[in-house]
Amino acid sequence: MEFNSYWYLGLGILSILLLIYVYLKTRSCRGLLLFVTMVGLGYLIEAVIYNFGHSYRYYPKLINHDTIYDSNMGAIASNALALPVVATFIATLRKNWKWIFFFICLFAGIEWAFLKLNIYSHNWWMIGFTSLGLLVYFPLAKVFYQLLSNPLNGFLHSIFLFLIVSPFSGSLHIMPIMFLSNRYYELCWFDNHSQDTTAFSAIFYLGASLSYVWIVKRHWKFKWVKYVLTPLLMFTVNILLQKAGILHSQVWWDPWYYVILSVVLLKLTVNISKHLSIGPRKNA
Repeated sequence: MEFNSYWYLGLGILSILLLIYVYLKTRSCRGLLLFVTMVGLGYLIEAVIYNFGHSYRYYPKLINHDTIYDSNMGAIASNALALPVVATFIATLRKNWKWIFFFICLFAGIEWAFLKLNIYSHNWWMIGFTSLGLLVYFPLAKVFYQLLSNPLNGFLHSIFLFLIVSPFSGSLHIMPIMFLSNRYYELCWFDNHSQDTTAFSAIFYLGASLSYVWIVKRHWKFKWVKYVLTPLLMFTVNILLQKAGILHSQVWWDPWYYVILSVVLLKLTVNISKHLSIGPRKNA
């Protein structure tokens, strides 16, 4: 394991320990739902500024065969662990603005240290942008936590359902690609397949997540229809992408993995939808 890896793994382990502390302190599934919601929001922001905007690069040295995918692992450590865990800590334990400013300064310091250690670099991004973003991100977590304290319906239900499902959809889509090289996307948007794949994977998982929410929110006369329609749609999209020369499957199991995954994620969406509709009090 290289020097860079220890810093990212350390940040990840500390984040997981803090999340465990928050859960033991609250014993509430609402805090876990908030955590995943904040991951979903972070993924959405990163899709714009990192995947397409190339705002910064990470160098965790966790994936040696591809520098782009290695950078993605750094992004995951930040946006799937560190930031959403702290946001959950602030919201669930009802921390005030002093705590918010403390963590903003802490993350600014961590970002500065990572820059000095050459395990992270800016393209056009600045530490000030991170601080301004967190000034919105952390208080927003407190608002989301209050909203999750009641049963949700209508548009709010759809928004939270999408934000909660999308991190599972995005992570389970890109992880096999980064580690197992089961597929790549070719669109000639960027200089190499890995950048194309990272960017298009974001579009793919966001579109898939929206479709899961749409299918679950429809009132089907026969419930089994959605479990037939979902894998059929996923299979069709994969075929169309292959015919268009965008999708290149590298292993035999690649298309079947995403078809089966679509059913698993649909079931997850159904279950989360019920929890959001019932509310935390009855869930407990």
